[in-house]
Amino acid sequence: MQSRKKGNAQGIDVSHHNGNIDFKKVAADGISFVFIKATQGKSFRSSKFLQFVKDAKAAGLLIGAYHYVDDSAISPEAAHLEAANFFKAIQAAGGIEVFDLPPVMDYESNKSGLSKAALTAVAKAFLQEVERLTGVRPIVYTYPSFIGNFSGLSDYPLWIARYSATQVPPGASGWSRWDFWQYSDGSAGGTLPSGIRKVNGIAGSVDLNEFDGTVGELRARFSEKPTVSKEQASTIKDGSFQINGENVGKALLFDGKTHVPLRVLADALGIPLRWDNAKKVAFLNNRKLQSVQLVEGIAYVQLRPIAESYGAEVSWDSKNRIAVLKTKGEK
Repeated sequence: MQSRKKGNAQGIDVSHHNGNIDFKKVAADGISFVFIKATQGKSFRSSKFLQFVKDAKAAGLLIGAYHYVDDSAISPEAAHLEAANFFKAIQAAGGIEVFDLPPVMDYESNKSGLSKAALTAVAKAFLQEVERLTGVRPIVYTYPSFIGNFSGLSDYPLWIARYSATQVPPGASGWSRWDFWQYSDGSAGGTLPSGIRKVNGIAGSVDLNEFDGTVGELRARFSEKPTVSKEQASTIKDGSFQINGENVGKALLFDGKTHVPLRVLADALGIPLRWDNAKKVAFLNNRKLQSVQLVEGIAYVQLRPIAESYGAEVSWDSKNRIAVLKTKGEK
């Protein structure tokens, strides 16, 4: 993976273990962003989460929330419950709109001894459920020693932990670059551009992170507004999207044609998807899609032509405004 470089945005991640924090002093010390622990497992919420969100936002920091996947999550169903806990905390903080950075899945422990396939299934279920609930594609956080457990998740942005000043994280499990690098836990590893690991406003040690780009590039990477114009937005009508009888999210009626979230559709059809965020271009089976609509940061595509080309059946319930997809082999 790539090395750190001069000018990269500096950040921290915090939890209730850090105690009271003066985020105004943190921001004045050259820190641009902060990830805040929200939840763990099915029910735990950090006692400092809501206050940290409020104070960090007021200090002008770019903020994101993270969830720690508990060792008790041994099935996709359990992962969905953890995602629900995370989403409730985000809602309590004012909703996903409050956050400048995507929600994060922190997955770094396997004390239950899950196989790689089972662990990946838990991770994928959590990520997909968070994206469905928030409408925002999550980030994966983990360690080099753990990343090898994952398979088929490399199209999610990566936040990797490696406490070193010079040793870059190794490529693994399909990832060849990082968006965020946690390069120090505050006592070991790399240092801030100032040459130290201490951050003003925090009494003890704190995890240090770096984005692969400037603060402006960080805003552009994750904080862009919808590309649909106000005039176009006024013609969009909301509906719902069902796959094999299960409600999986929102459908949009745009220019008289039904559009659904690209990621949800690709996963349902089992189609490899690659998204070039810099160019806002999508590739299905390595073929560039010519018509993608970005609405509230989510890529939507016309449902019928893609679904039918892969043998699926599509129908539209105009009365209830429901787009229905039946994948091949489903009754």
